[in-house]
Amino acid sequence: MPSRIISLTAILLAGWLVLLSCSPAPIYRQGGEAGTTGQRWVETGMASWYGSKFQGRPTASGEIFDMNEISAAHKTLPLGTRVRVTNLANDRELVLRINDRGPFIKGRIIDCSREAARQLGFLQAGITRVRVEVVSWPAASGG
Repeated sequence: MPSRIISLTAILLAGWLVLLSCSPAPIYRQGGEAGTTGQRWVETGMASWYGSKFQGRPTASGEIFDMNEISAAHKTLPLGTRVRVTNLANDRELVLRINDRGPFIKGRIIDCSREAARQLGFLQAGITRVRVEVVSWPAASGG
């Protein structure tokens, strides 16, 4: 009987620890400037770029992808969100509009168009560590 109580306690404790370690999903506001209420959305991680393989194809937003224009893909930010991307290796920054979904490679947080990667200075390297900060959320539509 005591070993059964210990086992049950261990299971409950493990479950409780799992719940505590889970972080909530980010909450996105629609419309307006980021940080107007004293809160800002910032993410740091690896960026990559995409180009000719997707040139001329529709993006998740329905726009046709042009690798020679400034745009980016993010897994979860609302389409139309404008973000400031800072290359942490050289401090270059650029404001990009999210118009596609991706990247789909583990450990990467944003995919930039070829032109955005050129301007940020990581075209040759292919990837770089960046900070992504929301500048503005897309305006609420319809209704």
